[in-house]
Amino acid sequence: MTSAAEPARTRPAASVPPSWAPTASYRLQLQPGFTLRDATAAVPYLAALGVSHLHLSPLLEATPGSTHGYDTVDHGRISEQLGGEEALRDLAAAAHRHGLRLLADVVPNHMAVPVPERLNRQLWEVLRDGPDSPYARWFDIDWAAQPGPADAPGRGRVLLPLLGGRLGDELGRITVDGDELRYHDHVLPLRPGTGHLPLGELLARQWYRLAWWRLARTELNYRRFFTVNELIAVRVEEPEVFDATHAVLLRLHADGVLDGFRIDHPDGLADPRGYLARLAAATGGAYTVVEKILTGDERLPADWPCAGTTGYDALRRIDGVLTDRAGAIRLAAAYDAFLHGPADHPADAADPCGDPHPAVAAALRGRAEMTGPHGELAAEVDRLVRLAMRIGATEPEHADHAPWQLRASLERLLTGYPVYRPYARPGEAADDAYLRSVLDDTADATDRLVAALALGELGRAPAKDEFCARFAQTAAAVAAKGVEDTAFYRWNALPGLNEVGGEPARPGLHPADFHDWCRYLERAWPHSMTALSTHDTKRSADARARLAVLAEQPGAWAAEAAAWSAAAGPGDDRDGDWLLWHTLVAAWPIDPDRLVAALLKAAREAKLRTSWTTPDARFEQALTDRARAVYDNPGLLPRIEGQVRALAPYARSNTLSAALLHLTVPGVPDLYQGGEEPLYTLVDPDNRGVVDLGALAVRLTDAATPRPGDLAREKLHLTTTALHLRRSRPLGPYRPLPATGLASDHLLAFARGDDVITVVTRLPYGLEHAGGWRDTFLDLPSGGPWTDALTHRTHQAGPVPAADLLATYPVALLTRRSPA
Repeated sequence: MTSAAEPARTRPAASVPPSWAPTASYRLQLQPGFTLRDATAAVPYLAALGVSHLHLSPLLEATPGSTHGYDTVDHGRISEQLGGEEALRDLAAAAHRHGLRLLADVVPNHMAVPVPERLNRQLWEVLRDGPDSPYARWFDIDWAAQPGPADAPGRGRVLLPLLGGRLGDELGRITVDGDELRYHDHVLPLRPGTGHLPLGELLARQWYRLAWWRLARTELNYRRFFTVNELIAVRVEEPEVFDATHAVLLRLHADGVLDGFRIDHPDGLADPRGYLARLAAATGGAYTVVEKILTGDERLPADWPCAGTTGYDALRRIDGVLTDRAGAIRLAAAYDAFLHGPADHPADAADPCGDPHPAVAAALRGRAEMTGPHGELAAEVDRLVRLAMRIGATEPEHADHAPWQLRASLERLLTGYPVYRPYARPGEAADDAYLRSVLDDTADATDRLVAALALGELGRAPAKDEFCARFAQTAAAVAAKGVEDTAFYRWNALPGLNEVGGEPARPGLHPADFHDWCRYLERAWPHSMTALSTHDTKRSADARARLAVLAEQPGAWAAEAAAWSAAAGPGDDRDGDWLLWHTLVAAWPIDPDRLVAALLKAAREAKLRTSWTTPDARFEQALTDRARAVYDNPGLLPRIEGQVRALAPYARSNTLSAALLHLTVPGVPDLYQGGEEPLYTLVDPDNRGVVDLGALAVRLTDAATPRPGDLAREKLHLTTTALHLRRSRPLGPYRPLPATGLASDHLLAFARGDDVITVVTRLPYGLEHAGGWRDTFLDLPSGGPWTDALTHRTHQAGPVPAADLLATYPVALLTRRSPA
């Protein structure tokens, strides 16, 4: 892996996109309320919008009623809930008639542990037949971690943490029905020949151990998706497992139904590079992107055979260049004062005593909590301890590291790891700067052992190879759960910064750094996806566009937030208030149920006053009551509505600027369903609802007709204009265009080749309060007149006043005829 301080290897950019590369894709969240038949009905609209590919959420059979599809139960068929394979083929045929192709979301890391369990046939057979099942190799189970059945104690069994209480308290709710065991809605297989035994003996003879759900974090012996017990990891690194789990999708690709793939959570795989190589070989190099979360300045490994990421790295840069860094720093100080009273030092800097930025400290605490002896990932850390002990037992040179020493070392290294995970492979040299520094510079012998094992540098053996892979997989889970699903709900100075892959400690991005990143992407991953909203963003792009305005007015906003808290009456959760007011601004108008659901999820993920596993009913009721009371407060509701109206002109600028950047920077823009118009959604499941594409199709017919104050029409017009431009011509090389004048920092412009120019406004509130564009000019390249595709106004080459160029919209998309 490439560390943040190391230059990434790059690959030459293609001057013309290969035939398999989309010009733009449109993400559809398939679910029982929006099936493949509904997607087929939407094809004419999506073609008219201007995308080239439909990006479909997971297609294989999932648990009944699944609204996302990441809980696969059957790799052998397209989901009947979505319409089945016939409906998928009909969608492909309709898409092809309109010049569109299909991308499919692939879930290689895990399957569901469904209810009833028989829905997952492979897991059912493992639970029935144990390690002798032909499917035992499918699942990432540490059989040695649990004593086996009474008659085979050395063979192990699977812990199933599904009981509502301790086993002794639940025995009366467990029944036997023929060759099945039942507990509420759970249905489990019985080991052959055990159905006649008394219940206690019967349970002791199974290949699984029924257990209280609270034991999962410390005793679970199958790898999960993060900390979700209901999702069991699949060992797709085994060739026969890859073949079986991908057979349907590969057949549909070979038949021309599917043209490319989005790979979910590659960091959960034992060998992401090897997986991608196998997929590329099986598809002949189909267009493939990976949901790889890049942290800080981390780069996608250059040797991964794929087109790039799903675009969170682009989201961070586009949001960053439209965020006022200085204002965000002042807002962080105001947040601290809101919580604790005035501070004596700025909240953006490290403390003079050596304490890190509070967002960094929150991330480190979140990681540490995951890996501790009672943490949510304690079982995964214990598995690594057992592996290290096994290695020491067979190789004296690695012996005499006590379990507590190994655990402490693993906690330190997993807590301090700076990005998601290492990509070391046993037997290959790895350029992991963090682990290398531990190995070379740390005096602690156990730390050095763990680092060497994680790097795969102590020779080859099954236990060593497994340690190398499992350390990387555990590191990814620690990062996701400790940072994005804990710390990002604890430090809320500017919640719009707390997105997947975000760096709230480093708000804002200088335009020069933005240009550098765009040129890197063009050079290294020219067909990588870019995204602004996804099914996993905590706040949609337009919600974040509103929140970004607050960073430009930190003092005024902090005073307003304090006034709202006062109007709401006494409360004991200042951080909850701060988040409540931001959430109302971000998503307004929002109904009470949506608001409460988002706030409860945030509080439970933060794990400070309540959590999913130990809910505090009194706290949650107080939070709910305070949120709902907003709607009945005559002194507060008008202020909220007035604040949103006051932000609207600047939020409009941010919305349109972000959209145009997304559609014209290097890469392949992936639009999230409904995002072609303003979308003010919150964390899932709020952002995964059914979108009325039929209504959007109607509005598309008159989107180009200006209507003052109609941001929906403006964004739809901008989106379809830019998409059709992308389809009509390849966008050429990226070249920054500098502006001159007093407000030049507020204008961001670049050329794509010789015939397309993007111009956007940044920090619009500051621009207006500094006096507007004044003497700011953009020098348009020579070679003929330039026409704004959004307004059809023509501008001659040479210096053009920014006020004239951006008189109608805060953005411009300039084109000219390419020379013959």
